[in-house]
Amino acid sequence: MLADIISDAGRGMILPIVQTGDPVLRAVARALTPQEIQSTKIKELIENMRETMRAAPGVGLAAPQIGESIQLVVIEDEATEEKTRLSAEELSKRERKPIPFHVLINPKFTAIGDERVTFFEGCLSVDGFAAMTSRFRQVSVSALNERGDEIRIEASGWYARIIQHEIDHLNGTIYIDRMDSKTFSTVANKAKYWD
Repeated sequence: MLADIISDAGRGMILPIVQTGDPVLRAVARALTPQEIQSTKIKELIENMRETMRAAPGVGLAAPQIGESIQLVVIEDEATEEKTRLSAEELSKRERKPIPFHVLINPKFTAIGDERVTFFEGCLSVDGFAAMTSRFRQVSVSALNERGDEIRIEASGWYARIIQHEIDHLNGTIYIDRMDSKTFSTVANKAKYWD
């Protein structure tokens, strides 16, 4: 599939997002080699993933979600009241702050402490649904960036949740595997009965 991706004059194109039930979402994605990271195909894939994530709209997207079983994630969260439709108080409660666009390749995370937080979580690959999901409040991540440089990130709050959610996708796990099943709801019913 990578060979089929065509870039449109430096602008990425919007790709279809794979939905739950597709086996690619349950496979453990393979690591990228340094040579692959430097390739035009991966650079184009990153552009396409960024455009796909923004168009969805979402705050993170893992390569398996567009049918590629490789360890590549893009993240960006504008986290404004206008974009999220959350009040400043709700954004603060979730510890949700703007996160600029960045790429994580072959990422691994470890929890910082045992504290966990539970909020409703959704997924572009489980379209139209959400459920309360517990995640570590703080994590440390080691990964490579889009240039193949080693990076280390310490994240907390909503950013830590995004990272854990996306790395789960690289390991064949979806948030529905971690959710409180009694809270699983359509997005419409979540807004009607939970918000």
